[in-house]
Amino acid sequence: MNGSSSIVVQNSELTSAENCITPNASSTKVDRNKAAASNARDGSEELLDLKGKVESRLLSMWNNVKFGWTVKLKTSFSKESPVWLLGRCYHRKLSPTGSLESSTEIGTEATAHEPMEQIYGEGIEGFKSDFISKIWMTYRREFPTMPGSSFTTDCGWGCMLRSGQMLLAQALVCHFLGRSWRWSPEKAIQNAREFQEDCLHRIIIKWFGDKSSVNSPLSIHQMVSLGEALGKKPGDWYGPASVAHCLKAVMAAASKENYEFDNIEVYVAQDSTIYIQDVYSLCRLPNGSWKSLILLVPVKLGSDKFNPIYGPCLTSLLTLDFCIGIIGGRPKHSLYFVGYQDDRLIHLDPHYCQEMVDVWQPNFSLQSFHCRSPRKMPLSKMDPSCCIGFYLATQHDVETFINIIQSFLVPQGVSANFEYPIFTLNSGSCSNVMNYPNIRYSIYETEQNWVTPNIQDSDTDIESEEFVLV
Repeated sequence: MNGSSSIVVQNSELTSAENCITPNASSTKVDRNKAAASNARDGSEELLDLKGKVESRLLSMWNNVKFGWTVKLKTSFSKESPVWLLGRCYHRKLSPTGSLESSTEIGTEATAHEPMEQIYGEGIEGFKSDFISKIWMTYRREFPTMPGSSFTTDCGWGCMLRSGQMLLAQALVCHFLGRSWRWSPEKAIQNAREFQEDCLHRIIIKWFGDKSSVNSPLSIHQMVSLGEALGKKPGDWYGPASVAHCLKAVMAAASKENYEFDNIEVYVAQDSTIYIQDVYSLCRLPNGSWKSLILLVPVKLGSDKFNPIYGPCLTSLLTLDFCIGIIGGRPKHSLYFVGYQDDRLIHLDPHYCQEMVDVWQPNFSLQSFHCRSPRKMPLSKMDPSCCIGFYLATQHDVETFINIIQSFLVPQGVSANFEYPIFTLNSGSCSNVMNYPNIRYSIYETEQNWVTPNIQDSDTDIESEEFVLV
């Protein structure tokens, strides 16, 4: 019975199909017209979609040219000078043979000088691994529209926000993975520890995903939304100090929805002064335990131009294990500084427009979140306005920082009365010393240089791409 009934059903379906195939002429004409209209509509939609993609790609290419990203230049690292990267020192030691060929092969280390090895760690190969492990935030295109605007890209205006994201990401890597964690794109996961580290690595990047989502509380969408309370609109440029306050606000909002941020706080120094009593009040819990601290210190090291007297102080701060980098750059061109060699700062550049990555998909690609091209910039070109970041994991770290930092802050040749330090420490509370100023004035009055981009400010002597030693 089942077989015959199924045959009957199939026959009836076949009959109805035949009836559909042989309609009258008028209905055939109508259907053809509908089909033609549908095809035309689909064709126009495809053309519009293609036009949008082409325009987006052209805009991306234009921004990559406009903001100085070239891909064929090479950064040169001297083999005679150490390279510092956020508290770690690396050095290109001469190979045992001393030949030109072997001395330029990255990773060929002299093994006969153990004291040098102790001083300079892993050599330039170690620098490569350390640099590539830094999370790189850049311009993105084709992300969901920002609320209250028509923006689907931050090209041309979001560079300081991206620099702030990179600094915050470095703090979170130190907090969850440790300063010694390294990402190896070519190496497969081999054990449970590496699997857990890969999961944490991806979670940190997801928190910065480019859309408004509770799962991405540190997104540029969320930063722009919270920036409105500071008087900023979508598409406005930010300076280093305003980004510091924005990072504090975005982390406070994130902690309300994500338990992972329960044990970390952000403190922004007011008027280049760290108030120690306020730091202790912020980090010490009633039960005596301690929250980790991201310490952000906006400073202005000169009036219109960077005062070179502060150069040695600034580079010395990058030798501290506590340091998580500096957000600043050249006038109208934000950069994230992570190290230096001689008188040139090593940085990550957000001025490279890439397509949005859907970080909520399993095993999303990590390649575009890590940069293989270290870049250097003369310290003399630096804009005087910047923000220095520190990560202090424990109360002991805070106390150590307070005890040692003074010696790093005063320029050489200045009288010992600490009259012109980069920033100062005060043992009291901000509320006891002064009336807390209106943030809107305190963070914008020194940020005129960040307001308007100018194509003439893109680098012509900037270096990038490969690790080459000269």
